[in-house]
This record gives sequence, structure tokens and C-alpha cells, in this order.
Amino acid sequence: MLITFLIILCPLLMLVPPLQRNRFFIFYFALMVLSAYVTENYFFRTSVLSFKTILLFLTYHLVCINLVTFWAYGADKKAARRGDWRVPEAHLHALEFLGGWIGAFIGQKVFHHKSKKHSYQVMFWLMLVLQTAAIYIILKYLRLI
Repeated sequence: MLITFLIILCPLLMLVPPLQRNRFFIFYFALMVLSAYVTENYFFRTSVLSFKTILLFLTYHLVCINLVTFWAYGADKKAARRGDWRVPEAHLHALEFLGGWIGAFIGQKVFHHKSKKHSYQVMFWLMLVLQTAAIYIILKYLRLI
């Protein structure tokens, strides 16, 4: 399982340079690798790229990316209050696009952060529409709908 997770995540990290500078994506990457390691060594083993492994990857991905996105919103709000360096909006949008829009939406509501900025909200909802369209196209291509 760990090998499968690395096969999926390493090219993403190497091919998308902005993700290399996104500390929250690096934390997500570490969290995913740790999840795979713990699952494989303490619960059960699965074969590389099996259906079960891919489903576990998707499950862990959705949980981890949303937790990290929620944390990113909290960190950005805290930095805004202190006047410190902020999390770039591009980093927040990248996390949203990778599936963290639920964490982003909850983070906006809990921290009252980025919820009134019109340009940010337009991009946020555009990310959601693009992600929904991508999921629809993939499911249609796989003939699951």
C-alpha cells in the first residue's frame, strides 16, 4: 500500500512545482504516507495498485486533504490577525482543487475567513464547479453513470 501511495503522490509533487512550495501539501503528503505505513504494518496488507488499495487511497486522500485545508484556513486567519506572513491564495486554491473544498467551506464558516472577499469566492466556487465536472467526466468515462 505504501508503494502505491508513493507511486501516485511522488509524480504529483515532482510535476507540479507550486505544490513543492506549499507547506500544507507537504504536510498532506507526509500524512498520507504515514497513513499508508500504519495501515500496511498494523492492520492489513494489500497488493500494489489493487482496487482495494485505490479505494483506501481515495478515502485517506479525502480525509487528509480536507483536514489539511481546514488547518490552512485556520493558520491563514491566525497570521492575518497577527500581521504575519500569510498563506498565498494560490496555495489555498490548490488544496481546494485537490479535493479539500469541504474543509475550505467549513474553514470559511468556522474562522470567518475569506468568506466576504468576492474575488476569492468566485475562484472558490469555480474550483468546486471544475472539480465536479472532472468527477462527472471520469465517472462517465468509466461508465459508472
